[in-house]
Amino acid sequence: MSTSLLTRQRQEAIGARLASDGRVIAAAMAREFAVSEDTIRRDLRDMAAAGLCERVYGGALPVAPSGGPIAERQEQASAVKTELARVAAGLLPHDATIFIDAGSSNIALARQLPENARGTIVTNSPAVALAVPAGGGLRVVLVGGQFDSHAGACLGAKAVSDAERLCPDLVVLGACGADPVEGITAFSQEEAEFKRRMANTGRSVMVIATGDKLGTVAPFRVIAASQVTRLVTQSDCDPAILAAFAEGGTEIVRVSTP
Repeated sequence: MSTSLLTRQRQEAIGARLASDGRVIAAAMAREFAVSEDTIRRDLRDMAAAGLCERVYGGALPVAPSGGPIAERQEQASAVKTELARVAAGLLPHDATIFIDAGSSNIALARQLPENARGTIVTNSPAVALAVPAGGGLRVVLVGGQFDSHAGACLGAKAVSDAERLCPDLVVLGACGADPVEGITAFSQEEAEFKRRMANTGRSVMVIATGDKLGTVAPFRVIAASQVTRLVTQSDCDPAILAAFAEGGTEIVRVSTP
């Protein structure tokens, strides 16, 4: 049997284990296949280059779902996102300054804000700003910067500079991937930098995440899982992942979704 065939079979087995367990550990895989850890690391490097996993320290995790441009992401699992947003809206502080990050779930949150709510909504997302109910007691402040149409957000040096001048009561952070070990991650360096700066300015951080994002990782680290004050997600998510977030101090809000 050729070496290439052995390699392909091994990588297929690693992929199957990643799908079933949600994580692979290089040392454990090396013992199972009776090969060196360097061999497994090469496998993971090849798989990561092919977009089949995301390498992390000691092993690999599933790649966070990218979902395409923001316009497409708004159409994906819209009923689920609406229900998560409805519950999350009821948890927002009253008469407060709230930063709402870009993202399809966060656009859904803006639509669910009560018309009689009072306070200030700050955002780097024009779509979030437009989704906030008009004519009520909410003031909307849009952070400037270069607009990234894929992310649906204003990013770059101007946006980061604006973020550093803010001190919101709550930051509702958008997450591409959310894992109790790897934390909150993003697909672009600019996004990750802005999100990190924003999260560090807030008194508390909330993440609204559909279940497919939990236990996954994108290439750029935003914040540690322990910095997430509250996670609003689907009730049927992997209980081990939710328990690990809770052990790190995150309040878990489980929502029954369609």
